[in-house]
Amino acid sequence: MAGKPKANGERRLRALARQHGTPLLAISRSALRAQVQRFRSALPRVEPFYAVKANSHPEVIKVMVSEGVGFDVASQAEMEAALAAGARPGRIIFANTIKPAAAIAAAAERGVDLMTFDSEYELDKIAEHAPKARLLVRIKVPNVGSVVELSLKFGVLPADAIDMLIKAHRLGLVPTGVSFHVGSQCLRVENYIDALEISAIIFRDARLKQLPLEVLDIGGGFAIPQSPKDNDPFDETASVVSRELERLFDPNVRVIAEPGRFLAGPAATLVMRVIGKAIRENKHWYYLDDGLYGGLNGLVFDHAKYDFQVLKSGPTRLSTLAGPTCDSFDIIARGEELPELDIGDVVYVESAGAYTVASASSFNGFAPPKVVMVA
Repeated sequence: MAGKPKANGERRLRALARQHGTPLLAISRSALRAQVQRFRSALPRVEPFYAVKANSHPEVIKVMVSEGVGFDVASQAEMEAALAAGARPGRIIFANTIKPAAAIAAAAERGVDLMTFDSEYELDKIAEHAPKARLLVRIKVPNVGSVVELSLKFGVLPADAIDMLIKAHRLGLVPTGVSFHVGSQCLRVENYIDALEISAIIFRDARLKQLPLEVLDIGGGFAIPQSPKDNDPFDETASVVSRELERLFDPNVRVIAEPGRFLAGPAATLVMRVIGKAIRENKHWYYLDDGLYGGLNGLVFDHAKYDFQVLKSGPTRLSTLAGPTCDSFDIIARGEELPELDIGDVVYVESAGAYTVASASSFNGFAPPKVVMVA
């Protein structure tokens, strides 16, 4: 019986590939909902605001709306996509600290008034184009051990946070809280502990200065396993974060988070086919109909480590996988242990719902993977 679910899953992938062609990204609505429920169960005090950048497909956003999830948007286009799917303006945070003036004005016009900032220049823009905005100051926190560093480009030094919030108040804006991000795919729970302790100090200092804060945004970074061999750190991380929130923050502080990869990543499978093969460097080379410029771009931009699986059994050989473009850079993986594949055989990767189609291009005219929603 242990092999039956896997066999059923493989039959489903074959059927989807026959029906829709490849490459395709099959996203499960039930898996999206399960991730939302898992997040809420493990972090009952924290409101999830889905990071649209992870996967902005309209059907994914609709599932999140149906689950009552909020939205973290980084651009006017993402904001419009969330609103078009039915999100309420009050359930959206404009969480890019550098926003075009036109986007700030559009947010104010549509009633999206919760925003992040990390510079005086941004405060001036917001004061001009969204004078009633509620603001979270984004602080720089340790990103040690996270797969993607997100404090190089964003965040004020914690020592400057209070001065920034006071300036926001003087400009007629509404200082509302603090935000941080510990880095994407955070595998070191100490990053959260440090960031929460730093934020708690800012909350206390703000209260002493008659500037009571209401919202703490703990960002994203919740890691997911990308293959069956990986450990799943979420439960341990969530337990520590929950404990520290109760220790450091009054119950009246609203806590939100911006999970993107955690909600969308495990819900999708990227399905490809072999379109060519050769013997090079004494190894089998298999050319797939998707690659580094398409749905596998996360290998470059996101430091992803995918587990390549096939719908075939037999003796394995060290093999190389390459994408379909004319660029020699488009080599997906070397040293993969695979059975000998034929043209037309299926290759797939699981946990591919985040930062795959979101960042894919159509270089050389090869279209990004088609998105197919499944139950």
